[in-house]
Amino acid sequence: MIKNEVVELDNLYNKVKNILEYGRNSSYKAINNFMLESYWNIGKAIVEEEQKGSSRAEYGKAIISGLSKRLIEEFGNGYSRANILYMRQFYVTFPILHSLRGELSWTHYRLLLKLSKEEIRNFYIMECIENNWSTRELERQINSLLFERLSLGKDKSVIKKLSEYGQVIQESKDLIKDPYIFEFLGKNDINLNIERDLESALMNKLQMFLLELGKGFSFVARQKRITIDGDHYYIDLVFYNYILKCFVLIDLKMGKLSHTDIGQMDFYVRYFEKEMKNDGDNPTIGVLLCTDKNDSMVKYTLLNDNQNIFASKYKFYFPTEEELLSELEREKSLIEIEYQLEKNV
Repeated sequence: MIKNEVVELDNLYNKVKNILEYGRNSSYKAINNFMLESYWNIGKAIVEEEQKGSSRAEYGKAIISGLSKRLIEEFGNGYSRANILYMRQFYVTFPILHSLRGELSWTHYRLLLKLSKEEIRNFYIMECIENNWSTRELERQINSLLFERLSLGKDKSVIKKLSEYGQVIQESKDLIKDPYIFEFLGKNDINLNIERDLESALMNKLQMFLLELGKGFSFVARQKRITIDGDHYYIDLVFYNYILKCFVLIDLKMGKLSHTDIGQMDFYVRYFEKEMKNDGDNPTIGVLLCTDKNDSMVKYTLLNDNQNIFASKYKFYFPTEEELLSELEREKSLIEIEYQLEKNV
């Protein structure tokens, strides 16, 4: 086969490939939409039947069990009693058919049905669509209480925006979570003795680490060396966020945060501002990740009231909602104490 024929064949192959991929994707979307609509209509039929039938709980259980048995015999195991109950809840939770998003699968919706609050469901729907989350990633983000972590300490207007638009990043503080969850490291990696162990473990799971950091992060360097008058200093991790168009420096700390750690990060940020930042970049962000932090220490250590250095905790397990609420109360108490101290000065 001569060269021109090879080129022609390649061109034809790519055209046919694009046609097939488009057809396959279109078929998947059509099947998914049909499935969602069918399950929604099944749920609607069940609710309408219940409304005109007996009010006894036993009646409802018998109807669902009988329906499941017949459907399994004819259509297979996808119509178990549990799945039919999900279909019923699907209709009750999303009573307007046209509000369903075809980008999400039935498995996505099954996970969303476990969320009792509408604003939280809406947040995860927006994030799923924008970030193309798999069902596995959606489950992880729900289990890690992403919505609660992002809304921790925020006022009602911010929480409302999270529900309507998902996570919108407009300034440095919008990037920060507290705490960060590193459950993906696994139980075998949790016995970490020094910062370098944690850094290595995170680099081995870089994809999961980037997902936990959030939107717009790309990896730049590990142990980034900077040199001042012949002395070398090393920043644990350097990222660039293409949404805010800025560098993000991360230092990992075991144990409680000290004023030395904060001052060191302040130095790193100032160096990047002078030597590394490109034209058009926004101010560099510094993040100290530690197992224990002191917000007052951060406040009184930083010079010139630097608004782009943050301290956040990290955990190796999914937090409970009670833990996050407890953390919020602790933060409120610290703020009130500081306010009273400043007032009395």
